[in-house]
Amino acid sequence: MKEFNEFDFGQAEFSPRVLDRIAQENLWNLWVPKSYGGLEMALPDGLRKLRELAKIDGSLGWTVTLCSGANFFIGNLQKPVADEIFKDQEKPICFGGSGGVFGVAERVGDGYVLSGTWKYATGAPFLTHFTLNAKIRENGKDILQADGSPLIRSFVIKKEEVRIIKDWNTVGLKATATDSFEVASKWVHAKYSFVYHDVHQPHAIFKIPFGPFADLTLWVNYIGMADHFLEEAKELIGSVEKLESLQKAIENADAAVIDFADRMHKKVAGGDRVPEAWIGDIHQKATASVQSLARAIIEIFPGLGIRAASEGHCINLVFRDFFTATQHHIFRK
Repeated sequence: MKEFNEFDFGQAEFSPRVLDRIAQENLWNLWVPKSYGGLEMALPDGLRKLRELAKIDGSLGWTVTLCSGANFFIGNLQKPVADEIFKDQEKPICFGGSGGVFGVAERVGDGYVLSGTWKYATGAPFLTHFTLNAKIRENGKDILQADGSPLIRSFVIKKEEVRIIKDWNTVGLKATATDSFEVASKWVHAKYSFVYHDVHQPHAIFKIPFGPFADLTLWVNYIGMADHFLEEAKELIGSVEKLESLQKAIENADAAVIDFADRMHKKVAGGDRVPEAWIGDIHQKATASVQSLARAIIEIFPGLGIRAASEGHCINLVFRDFFTATQHHIFRK
């Protein structure tokens, strides 16, 4: 992705030129089937692309990861809805939204009335559709599942149906524009709801459970940012020995991701299900790996000098991006 190196990153938001290039490269649609205008990438290839983007710029990698990961939900949409949203569109479709259950969906007729305020929608200003999770209610009462837990469904709605709340104010990953959004008593047809494990597309990628898919796609972002930090640190530090722990942590992480991705791709391509044991193993390894990368970066940073503490230096941006990313709940114990 050398073509992205010409852009000035580190700003409060992406420039129109960056967004145009993302669209030209069709990066929102890494996982979307070719029949819907996507790149239809296999898991190992897509992960390599995301790692490369994250190494160029943390916000770039993170945003493409989260938005292409939301477009991944095309596999969970009923075919008529997928056709309606993705086919014959004049502008690229870009999903994004919140993984939290911050609202409710009251059953009314053939649909639901959505209400709530959802946090952390990466790319909020330039999304075409928002995804959200909501507790299902009927007559003002939560509908419970057999185990007593609330019934939850996911929804996709157009950007015109939400109000963006500009509240993303962090030290890093600024250009991800991970704002909150509000939906105030909006009725939507039930066809725009979905659940993660119900798949309506035949492609192998959609047979990968969303949990390990999210783990792997986010994991490569940390690796890419750490690799960028390592390159910048080599320019500032005299002793390569002080960088060995980070170099080793990156190598171990890359090897683990490649192994998991290759095995999972072969498994689903062969028509088999991903073993339950793999799901837990991936999450544990990813969590430990991110913590290892963070420790190595923290060990190095105090010896880099005042330039590394200067906001105008690239390594400072990478440092802030990486540790903002560590606050994502997915890999925090």
